[in-house]
Amino acid sequence: MKQSMTLIPTLREVPADADVKSHQLLLRAGFIRQNASGVYSYLPLAKRVLTKIEAIVREEMDKAGGVELLMPALQQAELWQESGRWYSYGPELMRIHDRHNREFALGPTHEEVITSLVRDEVKSYKRLPLTLYQIQTKFRDEKRPRFGLLRGREFIMKDAYSFHASKESLDEVYDRIFTAYSNIFARCGLNYRAVIADSGAMGGKDTHEFMVLSDIGEDTIAYSDTSSYAANIEMAPVTATYAKSSETPKRIEKVKTENKKTIAEVSEFLKANEDQCIKSLLFKIDGRPVLVLVRGDHEANDIKLKNLFEAGSVELAEAAETKEILGCEVGSVGPIGVSNVEIIADHAVEAIVNGVCGANEEDYHYVNVNPGTDFEVGRYADIRFIQEGDPSPDGQGKILFAKGIEVGHVFKLGTRYSEAMDAMYLDENGKSQPMIMGCYGIGVSRTLSAVAEQFNDEKGLIWPQAVAPYKVHLIAINMKDEAQASLSGQLYESIGGQFETLFDDRQERPGVKFADSDLIGIPVRVTVGKKAAEGIVEVKDRKTGEMIEVSVENLLETINTLLNNA
Repeated sequence: MKQSMTLIPTLREVPADADVKSHQLLLRAGFIRQNASGVYSYLPLAKRVLTKIEAIVREEMDKAGGVELLMPALQQAELWQESGRWYSYGPELMRIHDRHNREFALGPTHEEVITSLVRDEVKSYKRLPLTLYQIQTKFRDEKRPRFGLLRGREFIMKDAYSFHASKESLDEVYDRIFTAYSNIFARCGLNYRAVIADSGAMGGKDTHEFMVLSDIGEDTIAYSDTSSYAANIEMAPVTATYAKSSETPKRIEKVKTENKKTIAEVSEFLKANEDQCIKSLLFKIDGRPVLVLVRGDHEANDIKLKNLFEAGSVELAEAAETKEILGCEVGSVGPIGVSNVEIIADHAVEAIVNGVCGANEEDYHYVNVNPGTDFEVGRYADIRFIQEGDPSPDGQGKILFAKGIEVGHVFKLGTRYSEAMDAMYLDENGKSQPMIMGCYGIGVSRTLSAVAEQFNDEKGLIWPQAVAPYKVHLIAINMKDEAQASLSGQLYESIGGQFETLFDDRQERPGVKFADSDLIGIPVRVTVGKKAAEGIVEVKDRKTGEMIEVSVENLLETINTLLNNA
């Protein structure tokens, strides 16, 4: 492709509203343009990268037994009402009406559509298992679109759905697609981790997220420093054990702690360590108040609470609700004397001796508090967030934290949707059974942005060759020079016959061409300059910055070597 014939509108200045490197560079290098908040046009270079990523996805999904189809983005409200998600999904679901006032949604995902499709077409166990996937634009009305393509309101996604007659069949396909995802992200050149995750609004139990490691990631990954263990911080179990001290329990005492609300303020005022304090938090679990206790240096984990109670919703009680139920402000809440609310505590609380807790009275706390003596706990459980330095749950090493960008997610949905939407099949005995489902998603446009986030330097993007928009960037220094123009034309034909080539034939200054080339980040640059008449060109490896002079006779071999090492 001749650069004079395509659209690559590069920018010299960093856009003011672009906060992260990938967003800045994709805008500056002419890959994308914003149309509205969270909505982007993919310009020719970005479209080529997306096509490469999609091709890798298709190859691996087909190898895993998936079959591609395409479903409508416009989805009937009735399907979402069948599954129960029409209102529970939240304001991110874009709802619209047609001219007949019928309700529709712009699809953020396709569980309802695929379930209705398969239930109408598949009736027997003989047609199972079945794995179907699509690559399509999705819509979610994000409250705060940010980071360019990493969190948008319109994005490209690959979603797949599998249907089974047994859990063993689901496990087999889940493992195959897990492997396919690992291959996809490795082929894209990404540094990623597959982590144990929470299924969230999707439903289901077993699930993994594929996280690209990045300092701008919105998710925190807890991983072992000596093994392959990795989990989303909200899902990592705490296996630490806690031994009570040999200190003799003392008599409980109420003390005045005026204007001391936080654990830090109370512990400093009372000259107590934070790990001797009991943090008491009133949660509403499916609307029911539950008093949750954790150690002062720990944080309560709402996802663990949700899973422990098998709840649909878990949220902290508002200050007014806390006042109404417990009779005090949030900073003074404690478990002593509480009889109208269930009390649950983290394992670490049970080991506290002569601790500190709120007195359920404004500006007062208790000291010398001992669980089991001064108050009773309904049950102890792992309900806190894991911390750096905690033992790894697999028994190998200690936990470290890293930030990650979620680019893929795989779920075992079970019968969550098939039961709600009556997707049944007849088993070997002619008995009607709900189909067992799996769900598997990849953010295709997000993957593009994640690659850009990991592969760049101060000059611009550095595309891994597997997903680069072109393999070679051919630059003619001066198209008015007959020798350069002639050799450039010949090389465009010869190189382009073997490698995808972008030919910068523009009437621009050399500095502009070189700056644009570095910004765009194509793996190999071939420059035709003053030695064109001698049949010598300059070749640059974008990743290493190394430049060498090469005769045209050896050029194709040199390019091939550089690309194989990219």
